[in-house]
Amino acid sequence: MHTAYLTHADCLMHDMGSWHPESPARLRAIDDRLHAAHLFDHLAHHEAPRVQRAQLLRVHDAAYVDFIEASSPEHGVRALDADTSMNPHTLSAALRAAGGAAMAVDLVMGDDTANAFVACRPPGHHATRRRAMGFCIFNNVAVAAAQALDVHGLERVAIVDFDVHHGNGTEDIFRDDPRVMLCSTFQHPFYPFAGADTASAHIVNVPLPAGTDGARYRDAFRAQIVPRLDAFAPQMLFCSAGFDGHREDDMAQFGLLEADYVWITEQVMAVAARHACGRIVSVLEGGYDLSSLGRSAAAHIKTLAAL
Repeated sequence: MHTAYLTHADCLMHDMGSWHPESPARLRAIDDRLHAAHLFDHLAHHEAPRVQRAQLLRVHDAAYVDFIEASSPEHGVRALDADTSMNPHTLSAALRAAGGAAMAVDLVMGDDTANAFVACRPPGHHATRRRAMGFCIFNNVAVAAAQALDVHGLERVAIVDFDVHHGNGTEDIFRDDPRVMLCSTFQHPFYPFAGADTASAHIVNVPLPAGTDGARYRDAFRAQIVPRLDAFAPQMLFCSAGFDGHREDDMAQFGLLEADYVWITEQVMAVAARHACGRIVSVLEGGYDLSSLGRSAAAHIKTLAAL
């Protein structure tokens, strides 16, 4: 059993401008760190395919998918909102990001893959059923969760979103689907200014203040998330793996370190071992300081791979 690593060169071609923090350099930083840490050759590498329209329509409205396809520019950059734009290569990158997440599910549900990390962009957890926002176009982790439910017949899956921003798009998509438990830790009040007031049996939102360090984060995760996951007993777990809570990342004001991401990964793996035969698919979300992103993602992947 091995850890799968899914990416595609198309995901390097999506570029919203040299000023934009969600840049192609993010994937290069992860790749460089995996090589420097001698982890790259221990992973099973796969090219992310393009997502099928039917896979997108499980989580997005057809009119929205049509809008994104029609918005793809022949040249230049077209804004979808103040933070999210498309260049001529963005549509292909977004299709690969969602397709890689779906393929990761198929691999993990097979006999040879213990877990998977999807190193694709654009990220996805802010994309709602009908709207692009927050650098996100298609909701990759939602596509993956729906693949597990509707193709592989699982009855309960859980998404652990440890990005520093709330996974509002994922909540929007699965708000009325009790087969999916979403557990999202996030800085509050902060973009996208959602989630703190959610009351749901299967949406577990844990808002935390600016300045939250590793000790406070671990206490909250241990007390509020692990018991809910155990009670839910998911048959597969997903990570919306954002590393923008690192103390070196100036996009937010958390104080997490690589060791904290290792600890989070270990907690998710322990829940997966108890309830889900170890099945985990982790999908890249945020992380904008290139050095801390590379180190944190590599630490997360190394833990998944038990290296």
